[in-house]
Amino acid sequence: MTEAVRPSAGRFTIMTLAAAVIALVPAPVAGAAALSGGAPPTARDGGAWQRVIVTGEPGRLADVLRGIRGAGGRIERVLPVVAGASASLPADRLPAVLAAPGVRGAGPDLPGRLSARDASLGYDVTGDDGSLYAIAKITSATEAWRNGYTGAGVDVALVDSGVAPVRGLTSGNVINGPDLSVESVNEDLRYLDSFGHGTHLASIIAGRDEKSRPKTYARSDSHLFTGIAPDARLVSVKVAAADGSCDVSQVIAAIDWVVQHARDDGLDIRVLNLAYGTDSTQAAGIDPLVYAVENAWLAGITVVVSSGNDGTQRAELAHPAISPLVVAVGADDPAGTAGIGDDVVPAFAQRGTAARHVDVIAPGVHVLGLRVPNSAIDQAAPGARVGDRFFRGSGTSQAAAVVSGLAAIYLSRYPTATPDQVKAALTGNAQVPSSVRRLFTGFGVPDIQKAVSRRLPAATQQATGATGQGSLDLARGGLHLDDGREVLTGERDIFGRPWDGAVWAPASASRTAWSGGTWNGSTWIGTGWADASWTTSWVAHAWAGDSWSAHAWGAHSWTAHAWAGQAWSAHSWTDSRWGDASWNGSAWGSYAWS
Repeated sequence: MTEAVRPSAGRFTIMTLAAAVIALVPAPVAGAAALSGGAPPTARDGGAWQRVIVTGEPGRLADVLRGIRGAGGRIERVLPVVAGASASLPADRLPAVLAAPGVRGAGPDLPGRLSARDASLGYDVTGDDGSLYAIAKITSATEAWRNGYTGAGVDVALVDSGVAPVRGLTSGNVINGPDLSVESVNEDLRYLDSFGHGTHLASIIAGRDEKSRPKTYARSDSHLFTGIAPDARLVSVKVAAADGSCDVSQVIAAIDWVVQHARDDGLDIRVLNLAYGTDSTQAAGIDPLVYAVENAWLAGITVVVSSGNDGTQRAELAHPAISPLVVAVGADDPAGTAGIGDDVVPAFAQRGTAARHVDVIAPGVHVLGLRVPNSAIDQAAPGARVGDRFFRGSGTSQAAAVVSGLAAIYLSRYPTATPDQVKAALTGNAQVPSSVRRLFTGFGVPDIQKAVSRRLPAATQQATGATGQGSLDLARGGLHLDDGREVLTGERDIFGRPWDGAVWAPASASRTAWSGGTWNGSTWIGTGWADASWTTSWVAHAWAGDSWSAHAWGAHSWTAHAWAGQAWSAHSWTDSRWGDASWNGSAWGSYAWS
């Protein structure tokens, strides 16, 4: 996992969309094993040489280059995007390069590889293990598609940074829920994804260039982009702003909204994707964020949560993935092959402990999803762009999005399945990599075709007895928002309203936490469907005609860091305090990024 831009010194940091670590690392050209019988040796200086691409671990480019030179190789071209290089190497020196510090893998630098590149998409659909088609093959989603199970009839709620109407998300299966972010007061930003993370995940879950027949989705030569559950409908609930920042109170409010409105006016929200987590240290049984996702689960919604990207610092799952009810998802690295046996768990992924570990893992390394041109992430990590439309991202966010798509596929096969049954089907039809400790992988990588081809399992999880009446501030962990003059701490929500867990918890459990557009005593959104504007489906339009150029994102000074470095940097709303005010009021009417 790579870090993006380090936060400036002294700036308060927050925990944001848990795998909002959009990495700059594309897929390795091939695993080291691919070199056997690979590139034919070339005569050079009287000996047998071969051209190779050497890829390195994030941030280890200098070590990789030293390793190549130390093995007697010659650098032909430095490739910062993969933390590696194209090099000419004596054929017998490959083991020395692979053993060098920081080297991740190597593969033949073959001109013929370009022939597999799909010109309309800009990448190798079947050979790039970060492509969604390849991930669909790994999880057997392509087989499920061939059998007619594509997520049709299932709504997936995405609590994230919004979804931008880029091609691949404009074929009629995305609608807007409420915008609970601070950007909701700006008509140019409302519902849209100025960060870039929500769009990336939306494309993984339910992206599609156009609605097609199920068997067409399964064709690698269709030249169309296809997400894991292409016929599921995605309901976007925006909570995060351009820097990815949001408060835990916004996320809890979003979960409450999803639960309360899951069956309204034609909706049928059966899956909730939450790529968000905190380093809360209070007991899960009293943590309000954990309680919110458990209420969603008990209301019949399969909640899929990323395990967290702080694996280099801690093993424990982030909150709310710590809840034993939900589907906690860790990341899997396919290691350049379609088989699961040789997969590994990347170091950044939190794995859990014997008391609570991940339930499943899914591909979450250099995943190719849709990019939002000139969004914060797009500007911060131009090296992660692939062609005009795509962006590589690594994290347990991407892995959770894959599993949300698989859950939607399963529910399109078994529409009456309970969340417990969905979880049992995913965990009971999974494969564990052979060289990884079971504790790190849970039940392994789900095989959705096996799941849909078997009977609906009998499964009932025991209620946890949680009360949710703990501290809102402790739910934030050590990460808080800062408006430039005051840090948001204590038992108050993002509007500064007092938080009383004893009042909120029973309202959340009874699905009455929202009253019209009011939550916890403040007005967040419009009170009616028309006011909230969240029932209108997007239709395709010329995205180039609204290229974000009208919005000076560069002035927002977005900074970011991997979760291992304590998350994304908080930004300032210098024209407002955490006061008690309506979201649509003047207090949030303008703000500047410092």
